[in-house]
Amino acid sequence: MHALDILGDPVRRRIVELLADGELSAGEVGRVVQQEFGISQPAVSQHLRVLRESGFAVVRSEGTRRLYALEPAPIAQAAEWFTPFERFWRPRLDALGTELARGARARRLAAAAAHEQPPPSADATSADSHTTDPTATSTDPPTANTADPPTDPPTDKEH
Repeated sequence: MHALDILGDPVRRRIVELLADGELSAGEVGRVVQQEFGISQPAVSQHLRVLRESGFAVVRSEGTRRLYALEPAPIAQAAEWFTPFERFWRPRLDALGTELARGARARRLAAAAAHEQPPPSADATSADSHTTDPTATSTDPPTANTADPPTDPPTDKEH
């Protein structure tokens, strides 16, 4: 049976998807598949047997449990069959990737711009940086506004 014949069945495709995440017991596979497809446990067992006999799955016993795992070689063979047809969707997927990257970049730039505060204007800076005491003489220095950080860090010689 060809790999695509095996994967053509939706129940077997779902079992392959489940096994792609790692090894599962027959009971675990059965619970999911029975719930999603409404089929009996014997029907699930039949699908597992088809996957095992076609080489898509391997099984090992652990006590009374049968643990199934995915065999990657048949999946690779199915993927190889699609290779000549990639030319039909590859350019569109590449274009989609480019557009997604552009959108992500635009969102990052917009978020960065939203977090930036515009610098204060020159008039506001000079008016707010010093307070003037009307009783002070021209020789007295203006009182520094405590809201502004010091412009020069203190040096060891100043202490």
